[in-house]
Amino acid sequence: MLEIWRAGGSNTGATPELAREVEAQGWDGQMFMCSQNLSADPWAQMGVWACSTERLKLSPGVTNPFTRNLAVTAGAAATIQAISNGRAVLGIGRGDSALAYLGHAPVGTRSFERSLKFLQTLLRGEEIPFEEYGPSGDAPPVAHLSLGDKPEGVRLRWVPEGQAKVPLDVAATGPKVIRMAARIAERITFSVGAEPERLEWALGTARAERQSQGQGDDGISYGAQLVVVCHPDMDVAMEAAMYMAPPLARFQVIEGKQVGPQGKEAAKNLETIKGGYDMTKHGELGTKEKIKGATLSPEFVRNFAIVGPPDRVTERLLELKKLGLERFVIVGPGFYAKEWGETGNLFHKEVIPALKAAD
Repeated sequence: MLEIWRAGGSNTGATPELAREVEAQGWDGQMFMCSQNLSADPWAQMGVWACSTERLKLSPGVTNPFTRNLAVTAGAAATIQAISNGRAVLGIGRGDSALAYLGHAPVGTRSFERSLKFLQTLLRGEEIPFEEYGPSGDAPPVAHLSLGDKPEGVRLRWVPEGQAKVPLDVAATGPKVIRMAARIAERITFSVGAEPERLEWALGTARAERQSQGQGDDGISYGAQLVVVCHPDMDVAMEAAMYMAPPLARFQVIEGKQVGPQGKEAAKNLETIKGGYDMTKHGELGTKEKIKGATLSPEFVRNFAIVGPPDRVTERLLELKKLGLERFVIVGPGFYAKEWGETGNLFHKEVIPALKAAD
């Protein structure tokens, strides 16, 4: 069954009233930005939402393996799982603004893969020996303590027996992360834009890796994070999409080279983003000057994002669903300009019901 998630931002909010409103609008899940310098703590917000809703799934959108100890992250996810009666998802990526605002680039792929394996072990309630887990900051090992007996590994010992495991959802753009997520996680959320060719490539990469491991699509769920601007006036929609697209598109060039298949127009625009994205304005809603000294072409934005009135938005999403996607994480609703008024509610009022009816 298709899941429709609402992306989080620095303004997600933690009020019970907002949580109940989002659930009533028909969303299946809510993500919460995990970037300590730009947004409120996602786990605290998720706790409020878990107690205020009955059906909505909840996930950081997304956390990383650097800013928190892996056992702390696994424990937080298991806590939300317990509070929400099984509605937690652990969304994770290599790190973006959370690391950038501490002076770091995303974690390396080798370290990321190790972290994913450790998280799965912890979420299953199993133990990781200290010598395998490694040091956790600048502190001497527990062997230095004068005790009769000492713990020998890392395990979540408090998790209630029988509690369902929290599924791991990996945010993936490049082929290395897509392949490791296909091997390790229960969910992959592709961040490659809305062009069918790009999503076919991402899905094909994941499926090929699964097949090489003797696995099919059973046991894994594929999703996509998509910029969606739903407005009856195409000019108004495009104006919003022009500044919503760069933060998501830059993942395709964040480490210098472009990943995946690209047409000439996309390649040119991604080069513009690579050289000009202003990280100091990251997370600022309505900021059009996210790319210094340049703008993206309308052609690129129309392809990378999903833009237009409800029927066009619905049609494009249904086309992507046919590729084998089971989940959409929608970047747009919740960030629309306040002056749009009721027009800003068209996605949940018209698109979500249409998608559900066609599912």
